[in-house]
Amino acid sequence: MTHPYTYIDPNARIAPNVKIDPFTVIHGDVHIGEGTWIGSNVTIMDGTRIGKNCRVFPGAVLGAIPQDLKFAGEKTTAEIGDHVTIREFVTINRGTEDRGKTKIGNHCLIMAYSHIAHDCIIGNHCIMSNSVQVAGHVVMGDWAIVGGVSAIHQFVHIGQHTFIAGGSLVSKDVPPYIKAVRNPLSYGGVNSVGLKRRGFTIGQINNILDVYRTIYNKGFNTTQSLEFIEEELSATDERDEIVTFIRESGRGIIKRFTKGSTDDE
Repeated sequence: MTHPYTYIDPNARIAPNVKIDPFTVIHGDVHIGEGTWIGSNVTIMDGTRIGKNCRVFPGAVLGAIPQDLKFAGEKTTAEIGDHVTIREFVTINRGTEDRGKTKIGNHCLIMAYSHIAHDCIIGNHCIMSNSVQVAGHVVMGDWAIVGGVSAIHQFVHIGQHTFIAGGSLVSKDVPPYIKAVRNPLSYGGVNSVGLKRRGFTIGQINNILDVYRTIYNKGFNTTQSLEFIEEELSATDERDEIVTFIRESGRGIIKRFTKGSTDDE
């Protein structure tokens, strides 16, 4: 159902049971899946793809061109999965030639006033609280939760099942399964509460704890930690994922908090 005060470009592809409230503008190169609701005063621009059963609240702007001076008008997309809730005044920009798209997974909740920049890849079941600001090229794993008013630096990678405290400045990669807290942002232990809620066994959680005790408590450097983990700790999917994440980290991972530490250390 479409309100008469809504403008929809005739070239937009919209499933028949999508509900669109008044004063919304939908451009031509847009796809919207069945069961989705679009609130009032939403702007959905060329290149936007929205999945099934999503909810887009008033004031959101989806698929605007990147805030990147290198962008030259290339054809790119902003792709939003199924069962995604986008709250008031969220902005999601489409990609550049680097990745060609910005992608949001399924079952995500993006709260009011958050911004997701060009070429970000956000996993499934992610939550961004109010006013989270995500710069370009960020990759976020499944089930990551970011507290409100946090800012994530461009090219940062955030592992799956992480929890990042509100008000954080995220300038280093955050490995999977942990809590990131304090200022400067630091390792705050394994996200055991979140893991239990998602069905991880006590054995799995203990194995993850053993890995991070090696990385953060034994006084090794990163190379020594990874060598010890691979030689001394039993192979598990979680162990291997952590090791691979750290080896592939382009910005380096967050450190353990120490009194007097600074972002420059």
